[in-house]
Amino acid sequence: MMQIITRELSRLEREALERHLLTLGDEDRRLRFGVALPDQAIRDYVARIDFEIDAVFGVFDDELQLVAAAHLARCHAHAELGLSVLAAWRGRGVGAALLARSHTHARNWGICRLFMHCLSENAAMMHLARKQGMRVCASNDEADAWLELPPADASSYTSQVLAERVGVFDYALKSQRRAVRRIASALLLKPATA
Repeated sequence: MMQIITRELSRLEREALERHLLTLGDEDRRLRFGVALPDQAIRDYVARIDFEIDAVFGVFDDELQLVAAAHLARCHAHAELGLSVLAAWRGRGVGAALLARSHTHARNWGICRLFMHCLSENAAMMHLARKQGMRVCASNDEADAWLELPPADASSYTSQVLAERVGVFDYALKSQRRAVRRIASALLLKPATA
């Protein structure tokens, strides 16, 4: 099984998050946001994220494209989580990795409850929430999932620091491999001189 490595995004990666969300089709946007948001509404949503208050986590592919993202918004005594995973990356544990990372981060903020809101037809999110031990309450077309978080401890702080360092290291390696591939490709395409 492939290990999913997550990394916290900074405000400097706002464009990568925007590109990721704009890549989602209408149905995926509807499942992520509750309605099929138009492009401008997604741009506005990303522009409003305060990276100093909230946290955004991502999973990058080998070409440094953001293939999944989790927005953890701090709201007084709880934190709300929104997830998106590109179709080609679903079923690999990416959503679970982002949820686990968000859970630890919220816990270390001192938050006592993690909250997710989704359409009740979003079977993947409902399954993920239940699998992670969240209490799901569905009514009509919508569902809420809650997870009571234990207080932060040395283990949760260590886990967060380690996860972030691994994420940064993974991104750096992918960046170097990508640069080597580009250089090799440019050298192979260079015409021979006589």
